[in-house]
Amino acid sequence: MTLGKRLVAEGIGTALLLAAIIGSGIMGERLAGGNTAIALLANTVATGTALVALILTFGPISGAHYNPLVSIAEAMWRRLPWRDVPLYAIAQIVGAFAGVAAAHLMFGEDVFSASRHARAGLSQIWSEVVATFGLICVILGTVKTRPAAVPFAVAAFITAAYWFTASTSFANPAVTLARSLSDTFSGIRPVDVPGFIVAQFAGAMAATLLFRWLSPRLEKEAEAVVLPHDHE
Repeated sequence: MTLGKRLVAEGIGTALLLAAIIGSGIMGERLAGGNTAIALLANTVATGTALVALILTFGPISGAHYNPLVSIAEAMWRRLPWRDVPLYAIAQIVGAFAGVAAAHLMFGEDVFSASRHARAGLSQIWSEVVATFGLICVILGTVKTRPAAVPFAVAAFITAAYWFTASTSFANPAVTLARSLSDTFSGIRPVDVPGFIVAQFAGAMAATLLFRWLSPRLEKEAEAVVLPHDHE
């Protein structure tokens, strides 16, 4: 598959993922009548189910990373050329902002608006370390023995992490950046973004190093970090 097609797949997939995250957050909050738990449940279900569908749809084309940290992990396991990682990240970030804009337009919101949703403090930062560590562990631990199950494992973990982390599990720098321009249920204040991204990188690197020790043959035995795809 050509690089251009892979980048388009990554961009569109990430855009649709963000549309699901932001759109379901807006819809959930509007319909929940002030019940935050119900709004979060709606947001969680939509995100998890969309994630399965989008990984299955675009995975055979680009690998369905939708996350710069997953692209870095794939490069570290020599399943993606390092020269492609910055391009993947750009496609993911552009797609993420496009998805936010699409969701806002669907619900009559401003195309972009700086979020006022505070997500600060050590508990939030630690939550992002745990969430990202867990996400990368799930991917690396599943891809070797049950690669077909990776989309479901990833979605299941993210769905659970919405509830067991204080941050509701962003675990993705592209998602974090884009959600800073959504003053809605799923947003994050721009000032809180750097701490989240540093925590996400820390969690991802810890998970990758762990699996280099736990499963050193993974680099040779796994076809890809998420889904097998042609990156020639």
